[in-house]
Amino acid sequence: MNELLGQVFTALIIDENDREYLVQKNGITFRLQKGETKHAIGDAVEGFAYVDQNHHAVFTETIPQVRIGNFGFGTVTDVRRDLGVFVDIGLENKDVVVSMDDMPAMKELWPKRGDRLLISLRIDEKERIWGVLADDTQFRSMSRPGTAEMQNEDKTGTVYLLKVAGTYLLTDDLYIGFVHPSERYREPRLGEVVQARVIGVRPDGVLNLSLKPRAYEMINDDAALILTMLERNATHELPYWDKSAPDEIKAAFGISKGQFKRAIGHLLKEKRIEQTEGKIRLKNKS
Repeated sequence: MNELLGQVFTALIIDENDREYLVQKNGITFRLQKGETKHAIGDAVEGFAYVDQNHHAVFTETIPQVRIGNFGFGTVTDVRRDLGVFVDIGLENKDVVVSMDDMPAMKELWPKRGDRLLISLRIDEKERIWGVLADDTQFRSMSRPGTAEMQNEDKTGTVYLLKVAGTYLLTDDLYIGFVHPSERYREPRLGEVVQARVIGVRPDGVLNLSLKPRAYEMINDDAALILTMLERNATHELPYWDKSAPDEIKAAFGISKGQFKRAIGHLLKEKRIEQTEGKIRLKNKS
């Protein structure tokens, strides 16, 4: 049976019951669940063969993209530190495992539930199906080169390679991206989906990306904090302004004086607050 598992082939229906057809190939019998397509004994059907978690030999006409020699994305469903990562590739009653040997050395960088991995399949000598991670060559073959016009564009991508030099990812629109350690607050996990922005394009077409927010986005985050504190204060004012001491601002808001000044400058420009000597106050509030 080993040579049939993980493969697409045509099999012959030899019998049926209320729930299943029995199909056969090379003298090996598989179960094909009855669905919308009706068949008769003697029909030839094309499908994909695997062994489910109940150790049943199964044949399905819903052919997954992930197969032996064919890569596709699957979704992580579970993690076992003593075994590896379980991935859903669309099979009924079966997730495939990517071995712990293929996982990062640091456990905190292993994928979590909901992350995505690009994998194909392999069958071991005990007829077990394993997931095989795509390597950098596979991702490069799927990708296209970036252009200078993409500067400052937002991108969503899936992390596929973790290196000391930085993080590589494949964007949803099929560009290779690289994140230098200086352009992130933490190292992303293998398989994690991240939001990034283009900060440059290398001569080989790889996008240089940043996981840090733009300056105005950081200002908005700080401004939102200040607005929330003003709204929650009974008088809608706070005893701080752009001349307040840095340590006072740090103690009150947890941000630097530079961040505070940019944030209140943003709020003043939007006419959300007003500033008088020694304090800031929400506008249109008594």
